[in-house]
Amino acid sequence: MLKPLLNGLWVTLKHFFKKPITIQYPEEKWTPPERFRGRLVLLCSDTGEPLCVGCGLCERICPCECITVIPTTNDNGVRTLQNYSIDLMRCCFCGLCVEACPVNAIAMGDEYELAEYHKEKSVLNTDALKAPACKSESCRAIAPESK
Repeated sequence: MLKPLLNGLWVTLKHFFKKPITIQYPEEKWTPPERFRGRLVLLCSDTGEPLCVGCGLCERICPCECITVIPTTNDNGVRTLQNYSIDLMRCCFCGLCVEACPVNAIAMGDEYELAEYHKEKSVLNTDALKAPACKSESCRAIAPESK
């Protein structure tokens, strides 16, 4: 009965003198690893337009049914994206939509601060889903390497 008690005290004493790993959250931000699956982002072409062609494969493969893709056809008869929306309240961040995309138009971002006071704000449309580089004047978002 004394040996388990001493083992427990030894573990406590061993960790007592280690440097704490606590992050002071508002001041210090956590850097996610490279393969982290955060909020979805739509990647853009050089002109700033989303690379998505509106095929709807991501919508069909999504297990949560949280993605809505509305395609349209432009004047040249080319299929383009009219609206892309995702409900983050339903999304399980599985990454299946990224794997299914034939043109590598979507990627998992590294944004993890997704809390909102109103759930209507968690439904993001095309403009909100564009990669941060696409929102600037010079779009530098590059699609991930081919599979």
